[in-house]
Order: sequence, then C-alpha cells, then structure tokens
Amino acid sequence: MKLLAPFAMLTAGLLTTTAWAAPGVVASIKPVHSLVAAVMEGVGEPDLIVDGSASPHTYALKPSDADALQNADLVFWTGHGLELFLGDALETLSTGADVVELAAAPGIVLLPVREGGAFEAHEHDDQHHAHDAIHDHDGAEDHAMKGEQSADDEHGEGDMHFWLDPENAKLMVTQIATSLALADPANASNYQTNAEAQLVRLDDLEAEIDAMLAPVKDKPFIVFHDAYQYFEARFGLNLAGSITVTPDTMPGAARIDELKTRLVELGAACVFAEPNFAPTIINAITEGSAARSGTLDPEGGALEAGIDLYPNLLRGLATSLVDCLG
Repeated sequence: MKLLAPFAMLTAGLLTTTAWAAPGVVASIKPVHSLVAAVMEGVGEPDLIVDGSASPHTYALKPSDADALQNADLVFWTGHGLELFLGDALETLSTGADVVELAAAPGIVLLPVREGGAFEAHEHDDQHHAHDAIHDHDGAEDHAMKGEQSADDEHGEGDMHFWLDPENAKLMVTQIATSLALADPANASNYQTNAEAQLVRLDDLEAEIDAMLAPVKDKPFIVFHDAYQYFEARFGLNLAGSITVTPDTMPGAARIDELKTRLVELGAACVFAEPNFAPTIINAITEGSAARSGTLDPEGGALEAGIDLYPNLLRGLATSLVDCLG
C-alpha cells in the first residue's frame, strides 16, 4: 500500500497530456462509484461492487465481485464502519491493490452516531466505547492509502454516511484524484482536469439543493434509520429522530409506541421509509396521526450507476423532503 500526498502537491513530472490505458479500479458503493467515475471520465470506468438496489448493510460478495477485487489495481471504499462485507475480502483478494479508505481522506470529520432521546439507542459490546465527535485524522493519509484501522474503526467510530455532505464529496474527489494520479501518472493530467471540473459542479449542486430545501428547513421529520445527519447538518434541516440506528436492527413494540408519542409531540410532518425495507413499521408509527410518509434513499439504490448518480442522489433527497414536508 502506498502513502498518498495531497493532490495539489503532485509534481509536474507526474502530469502528461497523453492518455494511456486506465488501471483496474473498483468502487464499493454507488455514491463512491459515481465520484470515481467522474474523475476517471475519458480515461476508464470503475467497476462497482454493490450495484442495483442492494444495501451495503446486508450485501454478500458474488464470485464476479471477488474476481474484480482480485484483479484491481486500486480499490475505493468508505471503510470498515459501513461495508463490513469487504474487510476480509480486501485483505485476502486485493493484496496487490492500493486500497483507499475514503473515511480517512484528509479533511473529512466523522460525526458521532446519535444515541438516546428521539434516536434509537446504539448498542455496544464490551470492546466498543464512545468516540469524540471530531474524527482524529492524525496520520489520515497513511490510513487512507493503507486501509489500516484500529479495532474501534472496524466497528464504526462514527456515522459512515459522510458522502451526503457535498463538502465531504469534494474532499473525496480530491483524494480520489490523488490516488488515481499516483497509481496512473500517465493519466494524471486527465484526473486533475476532471477533478477540478467536478469540484465546480459540486459547489453548484450545493447551492441548488440549499435553495430547494429553504421552504422546509424548519419542519420536523423522522427517518427510518439515522443515515442523513450530514445532509441535515449541511442544509440546516430539522430531523427529529430515527426509528433505528442501523437497518439491521428492527424496533420493538415499545420503541414504536415511543415514536408515535414523539411524532404527535413534535408535530412531525413526515416519516420517511427506505426502499430496501418494508413500510409496515412506518405505517404503524403514522397510524392515527396527520403525518405523511415518504421515502429517502441514502445510497441511490433506485438510480442508475454512473457519473450522474451522485448529483441525482442529492436532488432526489431534496425533492422527497420538499414533496412530503411542503
């Protein structure tokens, strides 16, 4: 595994105007794949592991995934805290690849998993402990390229849905471009040009989403699982609580009763389900109330993979919120 330098520090000697064959690149989930594809545009296309409507929380590797990982020169993933199915595979199959953990990209700060109150309590075993709200990035560049993590990292030291903040997406793009340029210096200038264009598009996207959400920012709502706090924090939304912290753990009857009471107390306008999970729990919570129900998808399961997925993912979240809360 190689140590990454900031993209701005790449020397001119790495850059060339001649395009060469792209390295074999694999991305773990659709949002990551979309950003990688944008940086690689005109050079090559990355392979995607979690395709279609599959969820990284419940995904199992297929033989074709194993082949892609085994033949990869470069693998991009968020980290152990989300893609639990990938940890062992990267160690055994991708031994010749540079593995880039984007949660450790310079500048990204992981928000803590919210617990208590309106949020479902998050269970820890004796080996887990609470973490600070600010993710410690001492040696972040080492972690990013080496894929090294502590025991706490492996169990998730924070909320791993960091791509839902477009500012974090910009940091991801910078890390992706740096990684690609170091792995493939012959195409470094192409990656740099694409990354710079993508950063401009992300700035425009952030302004667009902010304007879309302005009329509903103060309206409280509840989500199926707490995957949206980066989006919420960036755009000043009023998320009142979640049904469960992780979609692997379904709420019991007491939790549903608690949320029904909370829904009425807050006057929450909407409760959002997710496409991979049955809406029966949402229906039970909203029964007898004036709250509407909607659907939010943090990973873009229903969207076509590719460069346009990331902006369409954020636009889709904003549209769903406005349609239900407006």
